[in-house]
Formats: sequence, structure tokens, C-alpha cells
Amino acid sequence: MQAGFEAAGDVATGTLIGHAFDTGGHAAHGEAHGHGRCLNCQATLQGDFCHACGQAAHLHRTLWSIVHDVLHGVYHFEGKIWTTLPLLFTKPGSLTRRYIAGERVKFVSPLALFLFSVFLMVATFETVGGIVSPGVSDKEVNGHIGEPLPNLRKKLATEQARLAATRAEQKTLEQQVERLDSTGQDSRTVEARAEALDRQGDKIEEEIDGLKTAINLVGGGDFEQGFKDGMSKGNLQIHTGSSDLDKRIKKAAENPKLFFYKLQSSAYKYSWMLVPISLPFIWLLFFWRRDVGPYDHAIFAIYSLSAMTLGVVALSLLAAVGVPGPVIATAVVLGPPLHIYKQLRGAYRIGRFSAAWRTVALLLSALIASSLFFVAILNVIA
Repeated sequence: MQAGFEAAGDVATGTLIGHAFDTGGHAAHGEAHGHGRCLNCQATLQGDFCHACGQAAHLHRTLWSIVHDVLHGVYHFEGKIWTTLPLLFTKPGSLTRRYIAGERVKFVSPLALFLFSVFLMVATFETVGGIVSPGVSDKEVNGHIGEPLPNLRKKLATEQARLAATRAEQKTLEQQVERLDSTGQDSRTVEARAEALDRQGDKIEEEIDGLKTAINLVGGGDFEQGFKDGMSKGNLQIHTGSSDLDKRIKKAAENPKLFFYKLQSSAYKYSWMLVPISLPFIWLLFFWRRDVGPYDHAIFAIYSLSAMTLGVVALSLLAAVGVPGPVIATAVVLGPPLHIYKQLRGAYRIGRFSAAWRTVALLLSALIASSLFFVAILNVIA
């Protein structure tokens, strides 16, 4: 339930932040007098809104005005997004070109859509689960992650022994209840004790699940132990040309599951870095064209990243409801290239062959950009 509230909060926050960026700094609705001076920039008012800064001529100072601004922000953003999303997935090139050409009011701006998609992705991961199994809460896992692996394994063995003893005693009491009932004797005391043991056993099972998950995250598998042995014997070596990076990679590889847990928890905060990382690669594909510039490439990149992020959200939800893995894998393999191809053709108005080879180039550059992003995140969390 708490995860659901947090997820809803993330979506609402993303919507409001997206709307804040999407309004271009204009104020909320308000009744206008059409005379006097603007309270924001002191320009002479000529209508319902200031012609210089866009602020409403008359502003309310009531609690309802705050509620009104929130509701207006949510529903105004929602109205735009249902116009933007169909084009984003069916005609991404047309959406990009039309926005660059000046059709701004009817569509969600790229930055607002990107912020919304990131928050929606976080909310989705919190709702349907990520590395942590859905049956175990974050509280159960996080209570053990900081402990050394030998201690976790020792606790697991102890709890498993407790569970076996509890279930054995519960079974004995249940058999005693059956005998008492068969002879017509009062079995309520014994039955109450058996029920108490049943509840106690359930709690021990939850503790065991949390310990098992923590062991997996901290690194309880053969891979982790084999990696450590290989590093200690010198059979495995990492040489990236940077001693600091080598050290961080070794630290992450010693506990890969814990690293990916941290990566899932924090990478979305730095997802904006993908935009400046991607721009040089896109520019290289069109640097000789004078009709497109850095702004056009930025709009292309942000809309593309938004589409990929929303695609991850959709596939996560499909996987959560039981869609077969091969279907998800096919979408992951074919979806991005097709989307990039269509967006390139429509946004830059190029032919099939030109869009095809640029799609391949962008996919390769995406691997480089992802590697750079990974290194940046590694420096933060490892």
C-alpha cells in the first residue's frame, strides 16, 4: 500500500513538474481587470494577461486558488499529453518537426514530457518491483543489506532451524487437538497455542525471505565468490587505463547484485545527462546541413529519450501482468531501431537509405553514450 502511495506521488509530482516546465513561465488563470500595472514586471496592462511576462492581471490570494492551480496544472498537462503520446509513438518525426516549426501550444514540450516519463518510470518500478522480488518489502531487505555475508548466512541457518522447530511443534499440537476433539474433550487452549505457532512461523518465513534476498543482493552466488578468488589469484584483471575507474569497477563487480540494486535506485536522478551526451553524436550525422542546428538535435534527442523511457514503462507493466518473455525481448530488440528510423525520416525529411544508415549509427552511438553514462553513474554510487 505504501509503495502504491509513493508511486502515485511520483506520477503526480512528475505531472506538476512537467506542467511547470510546459507553461513557459506563464502564470495560472485569473480574472483580469485590464488596467493598471503588472504586479510582476510593472508593465502597463493591456488585457487579461501581461503582454510582457504573461502573468495574469488579477491574482487570487485564497486557499482555493492554490487548489485551482494544482488541478489546472494536472488536467491541462493531461489534455496535452493525450495529443502528444499518439504522435510520439506513431509519427515521432512529424511531432519533432512540428514542434520545431512552432506548433508548441497543442503539444507537451520535450523537457516536460521527459521529466514526466522519468517520474512515471520510477513510479512503475516502485509498483511492479525491480531487482527486489515483489513478495519481499524494501524494509525487510534493507534491514540486512549492510551486514557481512557470513553473518547473513549464519542468521539464515538459525531462522531456518527455528522455522523447522516451530512447524514441528505446531504439527504436534494440531494432532493433539484432533485427539481431544475425537474424545469430546476441551481443545481450545491447545488450538490457540497451535494458531499462535502458525502466526509465528509465518513471521519467520518472512524473515527468511528477506535474508535470502539480502544474500542475493550482497553477493551470495558462485559468480561473486569465483570473481573474488580470481582477483586474489591474479587470474582476472581489469585495465581501463584509469586506476580509479579500475578500482570502482572491481568494487561493483564484487557485489554485482547490490550494484544493480543501487543503480536502479539512483540512475533515474541522472538520466538528464543522456541528453548532452547524445547531442554530439546526432550533430555528427548532420553537421554539413545548415537548415538544422543544435536546438533541433536537442528536441530530437529529448523526444526520443522520452519515447524510450515510456517504452520501458509499458514493457515493465506488460511483464508484470504475465506477457511472455520472448514477446518482451522482441519489443526490446525491434522497438528502438524502428522508432529511431521513423523519427529520423520525419524530423529531418531524409530518404529511406539515409535514415537506415543513420539509425545504425545512432544505435552504435547509443552504446557509447550508455557506456559514458554508466561510467558517470559508477563514479557516483561505487
